[in-house]
This record gives sequence, C-alpha cells and structure tokens, in this order.
Amino acid sequence: MTTAGVLLQVLGLLLFAAHSLRQGDPGLTASSLALIGLLASRQGFARLVLGPALLAMGLAFAVVARDMALFRLAAGLPSVRLLAIMAGVTAVCAAGGLFAFSARGAAFYRRGSQATAAQAAAFWLAAGVLALARAKAPQPILLADRFFPGWGLLEITVLAGYAAWLTGRMLDAPRTGPLRSRYWAAFSLVFFGQLALGLAGETIFLMTGALHLPVPALIAAGPAYRGGGYFMPILYLATVLLVGPGWCSHLCYIGAADDACARLGRKTPKPLSARLGWWRLATLLLTVGGAVGMRLLGVPTLTAVWAAAIFGLAGLVVMATASRATGVMVHCTMYCPIGLVGNVLGKLSPWRIRIAAGCDGCGRCARVCRYLALGRADLDRGRPGSTCTLCGDCVGACPGSRIGFRFPGLSPAAARQAFFALVVALHAVFLGVARM
Repeated sequence: MTTAGVLLQVLGLLLFAAHSLRQGDPGLTASSLALIGLLASRQGFARLVLGPALLAMGLAFAVVARDMALFRLAAGLPSVRLLAIMAGVTAVCAAGGLFAFSARGAAFYRRGSQATAAQAAAFWLAAGVLALARAKAPQPILLADRFFPGWGLLEITVLAGYAAWLTGRMLDAPRTGPLRSRYWAAFSLVFFGQLALGLAGETIFLMTGALHLPVPALIAAGPAYRGGGYFMPILYLATVLLVGPGWCSHLCYIGAADDACARLGRKTPKPLSARLGWWRLATLLLTVGGAVGMRLLGVPTLTAVWAAAIFGLAGLVVMATASRATGVMVHCTMYCPIGLVGNVLGKLSPWRIRIAAGCDGCGRCARVCRYLALGRADLDRGRPGSTCTLCGDCVGACPGSRIGFRFPGLSPAAARQAFFALVVALHAVFLGVARM
C-alpha cells in the first residue's frame, strides 16, 4: 500500500508537470518536478506540502475536464472518452493527496524535524506571500523571472522549501542564537551583494532603479523629507504588526552587521546603563525633525542625501567600536531610531516573551542577550525590558525552561513554533524580494 501511494504521488506530479508544460508554463512545470525531489527526501513536513498540492492539482484537472467537456458538447463532439481520461487523471492526483494524510503516509514521511506542522506552515506562508507579490508587482519582482521569464514559480518553491527546512533547524536547535546570526547575515549579504552588482552596472539586480540609501532611519526620515513615498513605512509597520520588534533581530538588513560586531567582541555582553537607551529617542527626533526641517527650508536633495549618509556611516562606526568593545548591539539598542519605533509599536503585536514563576535568577539568559533586555530588574518583573526584539536566544539558554514565547490561546511550546514559522517565512520572502 505504501509503495502504491508513493507511486500515485509521483505519477500525479508528473502528469501535472506535463499539463503545465503543454500550457506553456515552465515555472509551474519545474515546480511540480521539484516537488518530486521533496517527496524523495521523505521529510516529515513534505506530506503536508504534497497532500494539499496534489489535491489542488486534482481540482485543477477537474476544472479543465469540465471546460473541455462543455466545449466539446457545444461543438457536437463526443466527450465520454475525454471525461474518462480526465477522471482517471483527477483520481490519481486526489488519491496521491489523500495518501499524504494517511497513517502509511505519515510513516513514510518520517525524517527530519518533529515540528512538521510549523515547517509546513512556513512553506505555505512563504509561497503564498511570494506568489501574491509576483502577481501584483508591476514589474518582475523575482530574479528568476528577470533572468528566465516565466520561471518565478520555481524560485518560489525553492524559497518556500528553504523556509520549511530552516524552521525545522531553528526549532530543533538547542541554542538558536548562532543559527539565527548565520541566516540573518546571509540575508544581509544577499541584499547588499545585489546592490553592489546593480551599482556595478548589472541593473537587472535593482528593483526599480530608483536608488535610496540603505539606512533604516530613512524608513521614517525619507517620507518626512519627501512628503510622500510611504511604501517602506507601510511594509515596516505591517511586519511589526506580524512579528512585533522581531524585524530588528531577524529581518533588518543592517542589524546583521551590528550582531556580527557584537559577537566578534566580548563573548558575554557587558552590562551598560539603561539611561543610554534615551539616545535612540534623540536620534529619532534628530532624523525625523531634521528631515521635516530640510523639506520646509527647501534643502536640496543632494544635501539631504549626504546628511543621511553621514548618519549611516556614524552608525557603522558605532558598530565597529562600541558594539565590538561591549558585546552589546549598541547600534540597535542605543542609536537606531527605527529600533525604538519597533520596540514601541511592537507592543501592538500579541507576541511576547515572558519569564515564568520559579526563575532563580541564574543570569544565563542575560549572558546571551545582546539587546540588554534581561537585567536583574527585568528578571524580577518576569518580562524582558523595552529593548527586547523577540530574538529568542534566551529561550534555549534557560536551564529550567522558565523563559518562553507567549501568544493568546497557545502554549509556550506552540507559540514558539508559530513565531519561528512566521518569522522564518518572512525571512524567506525578504530574501526573494528585498532589493533596492
């Protein structure tokens, strides 16, 4: 029975790939074939991807069969043989999809992480958002479509598979900090690598060709100076609503550099005065107020760009000196104004990290927190301080499992799985579309 079920899945994917090729959709053809590779991996989450996918393929075949039958009937042509063939094709896909949800299917797909539902959720979320962005963008938004028109669905499938795999790695890792730093740094390198290639003349790597400085403070200061152009603020606020201040520890293209500098410095973060955090309020007032002032005074755009560049370069100096010397992400916690916006508006998101009763104050969580959010006073209150970015590094560091994610209606374990599935899926989406 297991062999028959697997063969039905393979046959269904091959039939749909052939149908997509006949329809002139190379991306969908390649995606269908790529799912055979996912099947061969026997990863636990694969059945929650292949099951819905094959059922959707069966439905697509049923719709095609209906349309073709109606056409032949209207033309006075026989349609019984056609319906019989299409019914068989639809049944193959449906049977293969149902096999994925059976006990034998669960036994076949038994490799990899145990967090299969979270991995599948990350896959479908990343795939859905990328497919929507691809459909709605006025120009090819994915690199695959730019280099090979029509192949964007293959890139979506690969990025969605990456999101599922990385979600499993994060949820299985006893300490998530090192892995988070690596995939965060990889995103930053891809982002700035594409920018460098675009500036070198390979304009295919640029999103629109309308360059702006990659300084997070300009998310707020840019529209304040221009008096318009609210795409980035809206995107940022939408992300904050979804994952709270998690943007600052998983998705920011600049924050990865501050994280690297802090980790290259002291192994254990050096305690710093909480009063230093007020510097972020000062930089927020400086950047937004300065941008509004320059607009009202009619300051030329080139002058405003130089002011923004100086602010960004000063931030890099902060990273290379203060962050490295202290082991604390000084740029993110004390300099970046958007970090303050994320911490404040992040309260609108339901995601939280809380410290349960029974914490003995051992301080191991504080020794992995690069955001200075777990001082003695914070542990006594039972919640991280205002600079917490939901990075989650502290959760694995607590020997008594007293620290955990919280979300209304979910257990701490389920909340942790849901949060990482969401934030990793967004990471995969940003990896695919975040370019200048």
